[in-house]
Amino acid sequence: MKAAAILLSSLFVIGTAAPARAQLGALGRIKKAADKAADAKNKYDDLNITDEEERQLGDKVSEKLREHFGVYQNEAVTKYVSLVGTALALSSTRATLNWRFIVLDTDGVNAYAAPGGVVHVTRGLLGLMKNESELAGVLGHEITHVTAKHTVRAIQKSKGVTMASSEVGPGGNLRQSFLSKFGEVIFTRVYEGEFSREDENDADEGGVRLANTLGYAPNGMVDVLKKIDARNGSREDRNGLFASHPATADRIEKLEKLIKADKLTGAATVEARYKATITFDAKPASEIAVDDSGAAGLASGDKKKDDDKKADGKDKDKKDEPKKGRFGLGGITGGKQTQAAQQTASAGARGGVPDRDAKGGPNKNALVVKVSAAELEAFKKGIAS
Repeated sequence: MKAAAILLSSLFVIGTAAPARAQLGALGRIKKAADKAADAKNKYDDLNITDEEERQLGDKVSEKLREHFGVYQNEAVTKYVSLVGTALALSSTRATLNWRFIVLDTDGVNAYAAPGGVVHVTRGLLGLMKNESELAGVLGHEITHVTAKHTVRAIQKSKGVTMASSEVGPGGNLRQSFLSKFGEVIFTRVYEGEFSREDENDADEGGVRLANTLGYAPNGMVDVLKKIDARNGSREDRNGLFASHPATADRIEKLEKLIKADKLTGAATVEARYKATITFDAKPASEIAVDDSGAAGLASGDKKKDDDKKADGKDKDKKDEPKKGRFGLGGITGGKQTQAAQQTASAGARGGVPDRDAKGGPNKNALVVKVSAAELEAFKKGIAS
């Protein structure tokens, strides 16, 4: 704007001999250019999420996940997961984040990385895994999603969120309204497990390398993927953890080649310590009770209203219609991703997908555990033993 003001002054000084109409036309063009530059800057600023705002978004995503799935109220299990996760996170590229690890109380086999350092694993996933190297691989995968800002950057890249001042009511805060809208889109992506082929490969490789850095067997992640592949072998729909592209078999092959090529030689599985803490098994997918509200009901906060409408039969002919005012993938990405998201939503409407839409426990309260430096050092020594 300062440059525009200088240029305006120059026009008045050297252009006094020009016709008034020409002067006004020049002024109009300058103003239009200045306004365009200001609009571009505002849009650029909108898409630059600070670390503080990233955590704000992550906390909102976590709140919705906890509200739906409940929190497993077992301090020993939560402390154990937090120790493994913290050891890995402190070796990551964003060690200074306020990392937090939460166990969701559901039989669904799944994991969720919320922006800003809030990582969730389900009780069902812990039951499926059988040693600490497998847990390290999964947590490393989710940590990499956070450190690389995969969800935030995917939305920024697609320019999937815009906000006009007219969308904010009297006295409203445009930035907070924008972040709220941004958060709804992030939640849907996290809940649905919508990651690109590139991001999933990046998280796979990052998780394997991170686990190996601490001495864990890098094939722990490979073993989890094989269990997931076997679990979903008879299913045609996408089902929960790591269900996005690329295909699980391709990911397994890529990781096995990476481990061999890079000579990742970690050997610790720490099976005994894992089994001493995780004393339960995962349920088969066929035995999991599902909640078919899906991400749309959770993101909008209108789950109860949706349930009431279904009970009244008012929603009978609109199951597959996107709800107005909701910020799902179908409305922001377009093309093949839109089609895939709509197909996934339709599958959920027909009865839910077990590991993704599993019902949760009743206690929504976060279980806070503290990990001291001394506890962490002692724990890390146990990896090598």
